Amino acid sequence: MNMHQPVTCRSALALAAVCFSSLMFGLEISSIPAILPTLEKVLDADFKQLQWIMNAYTIAVTTVLMAAGTLADRYGRKRIFLAGIGAFGLASLICGLTDNVSILIIARVLQGMAGGAMLICQIAVLSHQFQSGRQRGIAFSWWGVIFGVGLGFGPIVGGATVAVLSWEWVFLVHVGLSGVTMALALAGVQESRDPNADSLDKTGIVTLSAAVFSLAYFITQGPELGFASLTALSILGIAIVSLIGFVIAERVSARPMFDFSVFRIRSFSGALLGSAGMNVSFWPFMIYLPIWFQAGLGYDGVAASIALLAYTLPPLVVPPFAERLMLRLRPGIVIPAGLFTIGLGFLMMKLGSSVSNAGWLTMLPGCVLAGIGLGFTNTTVTNAATGAVAAERAGMASGIDTSARMISLAINIALMGLILVEGVLSSLQSSLLGQVSDTDLRMLAEKISAGGMLSSDHGLSNTVVHAALQQGFGWVMLYGAIAAWLSAAASIFVFGRGPKKEHALRCSTAKQS
Repeated sequence: MNMHQPVTCRSALALAAVCFSSLMFGLEISSIPAILPTLEKVLDADFKQLQWIMNAYTIAVTTVLMAAGTLADRYGRKRIFLAGIGAFGLASLICGLTDNVSILIIARVLQGMAGGAMLICQIAVLSHQFQSGRQRGIAFSWWGVIFGVGLGFGPIVGGATVAVLSWEWVFLVHVGLSGVTMALALAGVQESRDPNADSLDKTGIVTLSAAVFSLAYFITQGPELGFASLTALSILGIAIVSLIGFVIAERVSARPMFDFSVFRIRSFSGALLGSAGMNVSFWPFMIYLPIWFQAGLGYDGVAASIALLAYTLPPLVVPPFAERLMLRLRPGIVIPAGLFTIGLGFLMMKLGSSVSNAGWLTMLPGCVLAGIGLGFTNTTVTNAATGAVAAERAGMASGIDTSARMISLAINIALMGLILVEGVLSSLQSSLLGQVSDTDLRMLAEKISAGGMLSSDHGLSNTVVHAALQQGFGWVMLYGAIAAWLSAAASIFVFGRGPKKEHALRCSTAKQS
């Protein structure tokens, strides 16, 4: 495509297909938390199963990202994109038809694998279809906005769907959307591939998947198994050995799916820390914030979803300003500033949740501030990461970027859940000292953390339950603030001072690609 060539009808259809697929992907992350309380009752799911309904999706996404990126580079991005769309629709159909929590979790794994294939192809398709700097910037802006719409309005979509129809339609709606997206992709997406991609890194795929799954399983099941137990330590050992095996496999592979040489590019590594920083704070907390609004503040599902807009709408408004700011300043300034703002928002949310009459007004400043920080970080990270490498390696670069996001998200969904339960448990231990056994206390803590107000069933006063939930969420919010700030500090260090001539060279390279 010539740099000055206007956007064609076919490219517009391709952009529409990418945006629809990103909308579906985002909705399946953010709409599910709104229906977890319903799934707990209808499917009789416990807290760990609710975590796995979320984590099965994100872990599966991570599992296939690099493999899908390699397959897309080798066999064609359009072909893998279409396969992902079709599989996503089929997996969504299974999710919507089952009434068994175990089958739902398995179907979520399949849905996540298909979503990962779609996601990795989205960035590669846009990078190939829009090759001039200005067109690519506009295309990525639309992609970021629509992706944000899926994530931002997902809670309202989920809550409204349950209220008007039933929880099954949160999944079934994607069957029709998949059909529309596939038609757009068939008509608009141009086929592209990397001519040098001639092999599949099977060892890397297996070792990375085993490492992520084992670590998430260790965090999620650790309290039940005992973190110091032989079983738990064995699982942790598998995670460590698998991670070491992955690094070795990528070092010796002639064509690694994870090219460690790109980490020598400061702009890429700094952006990667930005990807991880968002997903150790903002995104995993979206899974748990609806529980606080419903169980902690007493809102119903629809009201909680509307209140959540304060958290999810700012990322839709801010990206255009972030794009302009990145042109005036370096990503090495914009990304750490965004992460710092996220952390400040989390600290303000903690303060807003700890007052005696906590409500959406006391939570509002922190939610808005965290969302603004996310808006400045999200698209800036993607542009900085993909613009730091050659165009023919866009699949690999986007795979590493998205892997950093999904790995940190999967691990922190589990970690935030653990912190929440431990905070609730600590409060219950102080309030019910010696009255309930340790095993029963942990069961109560897990049920309260899932949003169950158990005063009538277990003799707990509303005051005790609310205080426990308040402390648990306070711990999670404090963790989110510290994690975001540490990520910001690491990003500043990796970006370095960033001489202007290095920034100009990177921008020139991105435009030429």
